[in-house]
Amino acid sequence: ALIRIEKENDRQDLKILHGFWQKRRMTGMKNKELQKKREDEKFCPEKIGSYFRVEWKVLLTITISGLIYNLGLLAGPWFEGRMTGMLVDILRGSGAFVNMLFLVIGYVTAIGIVQVSRYVKRFYVRRFANNVNRRMKEILYHSLVIRGRASLREEGEGTIMTKAILDVDDCVEGMRKFTTEIFDTGVALTAYAGMLLWYDWRLALLCMIFPPISYITAEKMKRMIQRTGAAYKKQCGVLSAVTLDRAQNAVTYRVFGCERDRQMAYEKNLTDYETSAVKANIWNSAMPPIYKVISMTSVLFILYFGQKNILGSGWSSWSIATFTTFLACFVKLSTKSSSAAKLFNAVHKAQVSWNRIRPLLDSVNEEEDGKEWRPGDLEVKDVSFAYPDGKRVLEHVSFSAKPGQIIGVTGPVACGKSTLGKLFLCECPYEGTVRFAGKDLLQMEEAERKGIVAYLGHDPELFHDSIRDNVLLGDEKDLKTYLKAVCIDREVSEMEEGEDTLIGNGGVRLSGGQAQRVALARTLCHKKPLLVLDDPFSALDKSTEKEVFANVRAMTRDSIVLLLSHRLYLFPQMDQIIWMDDGKTTVGTHEELLQKVSAYAALFTTQEGEDSHEA
Repeated sequence: ALIRIEKENDRQDLKILHGFWQKRRMTGMKNKELQKKREDEKFCPEKIGSYFRVEWKVLLTITISGLIYNLGLLAGPWFEGRMTGMLVDILRGSGAFVNMLFLVIGYVTAIGIVQVSRYVKRFYVRRFANNVNRRMKEILYHSLVIRGRASLREEGEGTIMTKAILDVDDCVEGMRKFTTEIFDTGVALTAYAGMLLWYDWRLALLCMIFPPISYITAEKMKRMIQRTGAAYKKQCGVLSAVTLDRAQNAVTYRVFGCERDRQMAYEKNLTDYETSAVKANIWNSAMPPIYKVISMTSVLFILYFGQKNILGSGWSSWSIATFTTFLACFVKLSTKSSSAAKLFNAVHKAQVSWNRIRPLLDSVNEEEDGKEWRPGDLEVKDVSFAYPDGKRVLEHVSFSAKPGQIIGVTGPVACGKSTLGKLFLCECPYEGTVRFAGKDLLQMEEAERKGIVAYLGHDPELFHDSIRDNVLLGDEKDLKTYLKAVCIDREVSEMEEGEDTLIGNGGVRLSGGQAQRVALARTLCHKKPLLVLDDPFSALDKSTEKEVFANVRAMTRDSIVLLLSHRLYLFPQMDQIIWMDDGKTTVGTHEELLQKVSAYAALFTTQEGEDSHEA
């Protein structure tokens, strides 16, 4: 009994201890999350300085190791000068070999310390660059996701791809080189200059005339480098767009015999790209040797005045060791100064990329998840829309809907059905009001509006991922429920990897009907109070369409569904029907529209006749 009591007490103690550590761990996690949230609130993605500030720990390590490395470089010329002088003494018979051995050991030790510091500095500089690259691309991709499709297509897919990949890489590379050269050039130049002034300040000032000239030359080349860099970036975007076009429309070009013409056009774009790349690379690659030649010109002064110092007729009295140290120190200073001039070119190139991506980073804030909205009434009142060319697509559209209703929208070809569907995404400016639960959609924040509308357009927009991830998008839900609702569960089970089958970019490995149903399953999985479905059954046979429609109605009892379609045989089951023609609308039930709108009656009768003929 005593043993059982002791064991029970031990278990209680373990529970208490476990609870203590669990509480402490959760508190630590909360503190870290709170600290990260505060850092994110202070972070300004459109300001370069923010990327440096958020990586201050990494930069501190770079600073310490960089100072050790660059100040340690001064030991090299000093030891080289001492060893040269000792060698001369040994040859004269006045020096001891032991002293040379100590100098060699000291030299090797100093070089070892310098190289270890160099490794640490470069490792953390690369880490800094990787962190900035990841953060910048996360912000950029987030910005692209929340932007309207119309604005993205207006800018061009090729340009967007170039900005999202090449421009970020070039910008980060410029930041990396800047961080590196602060120490490899700035600190080293200061240290070398101080050493030269210590040995002979007059000759040092004379020798330092030419390095600034290389800086001025690099600054003067700024405009040319930026202009050729901007032209290169533009051609990158054009070539990316053309390449994407050829890949997407290859079958069409081949079927209609346009391959030769497209090949010639592609070759022209490729030539323009190569020309712009050559021009940009010439100005970036040809100038650094010129900067180095300019900086090294002062060696002539050292050879002339240095030999006078050795002979005792100059400004200072030197030994061979001092002369060697001074010359080696200046050569290193010249090399670093030419690197500084090269850095200007890299920064100018990075400025081009930064100016291109900055509008996509400006005022981008991490949005919270969309507010969970309860079912509510929808009211569209006096809505009109026109394209930029002035063509009116919608004129004074008005209707209302309640939760549980399915409203069919139809009309002649190009009557504006899809435009009406996209109107609820608020991507295009419109006149009039669209209210959900009494609140105007245009007056809502984007994060708030995301909790109201679910949209499924003509293009399923599937990802190069598994069927599971395309439907659930990372949520923990029962995938089979939604696959069964769209009648694709059996087909998925017969696939090689089942629910984990990769479907390719845009669902290229699926048939049109399969891709459409996977996208519809995703929409039902992430159901919102308002669902806009643009022709979701166009690639389905009638029996499958009827079954899927019945499942959609059952799963959206508390939502409003706008179903845009040109196939009318399901429209008698709709709660309301909106007939669109020439921008104007007529709203009513199926029976009411058969009497009011002759065009609707004729279209329904025609399709019904085709159905009976097929049967």
